[in-house]
Amino acid sequence: MRRRRLDAVLLLDKPVGLSSSAALQVAKRLLEARKAGHAGTLDPLASGLLPVLFGEATKFAQFALGSSKQYLAQLRLGIATDTGDAEGKVVTRRPVRVDEAQLARALERFRGAIEQVPPMFSALKHAGQPLYALARAGRSVARAARKVTVHELELLERREDLLRLRIVCSKGTYIRQLAADLGAELGTGAHVEALRRTAVGGFRIEQAASLDALQAMGEEARSARLLPPDSLLAELPRLDLEPGGAERFLSGRVVAVQASGSGPCRVYRNGEQLLGIGERGPDGLRPRRLIARG
Repeated sequence: MRRRRLDAVLLLDKPVGLSSSAALQVAKRLLEARKAGHAGTLDPLASGLLPVLFGEATKFAQFALGSSKQYLAQLRLGIATDTGDAEGKVVTRRPVRVDEAQLARALERFRGAIEQVPPMFSALKHAGQPLYALARAGRSVARAARKVTVHELELLERREDLLRLRIVCSKGTYIRQLAADLGAELGTGAHVEALRRTAVGGFRIEQAASLDALQAMGEEARSARLLPPDSLLAELPRLDLEPGGAERFLSGRVVAVQASGSGPCRVYRNGEQLLGIGERGPDGLRPRRLIARG
């Protein structure tokens, strides 16, 4: 199969049962792209929004990874598992005697800035090994708590032991661990029964296409689903350079600019072509991440 250079973003609605890497490979084949990556892994149990990045767009993955995420989570009280989700082995079963006031107080405990200990079943590494590999071997190691932010935690529905929550959180937040910690707070145990990601930064699930839909499309319709690489940078201020400054920027040199403020910005040539990301400082505009020429 021929492969083409493709610099773009595809918003994919990943199905349940498929890993993010497997979904990426299907999308890469359908678009015949040479290079691809994704921004923000979803477990096989989870569905929803997975930004797939092609070509030069992979250079800006950190901006999607650093964005807040929104989820719809279904939690089961009374049952705790070793993975924190429905795919794990049950480790405890407890009766659920939680009234509405107790639940409301427990949910409030997890709003705002909190500390969260990452789960053993995660891709974080200890001494060069992924934690999930150690967990599968029956080992547990100490993990330092990390600060994360739960911007919104809304109870949408309760049906006996089942909770449906809407969660908006910062990067690095583990919903499985949030469920386990909530279950511990209530004294019942809990795990994630179903999870769907509905937003990443400014991207929404309504903009995404499923793999089945993409496979049914023709080449032109698939291409129409693609977004430009700078769609990942919408939250950054914009700076436009004249041709001379653009060439200096692309060659890796500092450019003197008449621009207020400091920090990262997206940089364009003549108001049209994205050149990359620059860092504004006292000495001018310094290249930080450049789009490859050609």
